[in-house]
Parts: sequence; structure tokens; C-alpha cells
Amino acid sequence: MTISGTEIEQQAPAAVVQNTITAIDILLEPDATMIRHAQDANTRLLKNFPKGFTLGGQYAPHVTVLQRYVNTADLNKVYKAADEVFAKEKATNWKLQAFKYYYIPQKPIGLAGIVIKPTSDLLRLQQELIDSVAPFTAPDGTAAAYVTTPQDPDILEAVIQYVKVFVPEHSGDHYSPHVTIGIGTIDFLDEMLAEPFDSFTFSPVAASVYHLGNYGTAMTKLHSFELGK
Repeated sequence: MTISGTEIEQQAPAAVVQNTITAIDILLEPDATMIRHAQDANTRLLKNFPKGFTLGGQYAPHVTVLQRYVNTADLNKVYKAADEVFAKEKATNWKLQAFKYYYIPQKPIGLAGIVIKPTSDLLRLQQELIDSVAPFTAPDGTAAAYVTTPQDPDILEAVIQYVKVFVPEHSGDHYSPHVTIGIGTIDFLDEMLAEPFDSFTFSPVAASVYHLGNYGTAMTKLHSFELGK
């Protein structure tokens, strides 16, 4: 996972262009403090479940703000609308607090993450993004809306449904910001959650929109946003 600043809009990959609906994640990229904690936890999880994914490269650590299905033909309009929102936010000045682990069970494994306390800044940003991209959203999507790889060719139905209902079921009062850290067995994850968690603070360093992959991973960066100064 590279941390990047502002960069010229990238051309959407062929997989995006070919599909009429694209599953996107509008996100904040965390600083080195969060990345270190996330990668340390990911290393532990891979020892427990080697078939999981490695943070870095294709799997960018991130704080999801909004996941949506959008019309692929409108991607440039999505970028422009979200650009206007991020230009008003001095997000690199925010101090966010990570305070515990969690996981989503899919027995016999679970998808784990580091949970962040929601703030008024995060909630305001999320709502403004929801409103700004609303004209370009699609009500539903299929596996074709996602990035797949030879190693991970199938998209879980639970992931497809999660993005469909992100608004309203995972937004506003239901928003639980987090950084996904990997996959482990349920028993191992229960042990991790029972351990004391040393809270820490971190800041966003950039904001981007990614094409989603399986497990809600940020797979392909589509556009980087200019943050307010």
C-alpha cells in the first residue's frame, strides 16, 4: 500500500470500462502509524490463515468513507463531485483514534479490522459525499462490478449485498470506520479480541477512490483527490 499525495487522474482499467456498473470505495489513506499497526496485525493473521491476503501492493490499507455502486459512464462525474467535497476538508489535520479490533464472521473464518472512533468530521464528510454522488449511483450491482484476480476469482455474495445497503445500513449513526487487516480463523480472532488493545491516534494523508475487490478490499486506484489546506 503506497501512500500517495495528489496525482493526475488515472485512466480507469479495462475491467472498469467494460462493466456498466462499478463498485467503488471513496476512502481516506492513513499515515505510517496506522499502516504499521495494520501490517503488524496482518502478519499475525497470515501466520494463522496463510490463504488470507497480504496488506500492501494490491490491498491498500484504508478508512472507507463511502462504498457505492455507480454507473461506469459517470465515473468522471463522480470524481468531480467528490473533488469539490474534499477540497473543503483539511483532513490531514484530523486526529483519529483507533481503539479495538473487530471481525465479521464467515465461519470458519472472519474478516478482521481495527476500529476507529467516528468523529463529527468523518460523519460530515460522509454525508456530503453521499449527497454529491447520489445522482450517479446505481441501486444494485453484481460480481461484474468488482475487480477479480486469478487468485481470488469470485466475489462473495455478502460483499455484493454489503455495498448495496452501505447507505443507510453502514452510514450515519450506523457508520463504523475501520481499517481492514486481514482474515483469520474464528478461534484465533476471538483470542486477538480478548487481548488488551493499546489505543493510538493517526491522521489521514490522502483521499482516493478505488475499484473494490473481494472482501471490500481497495484493489485499483481510480482517482486521487485534492485535500483542503
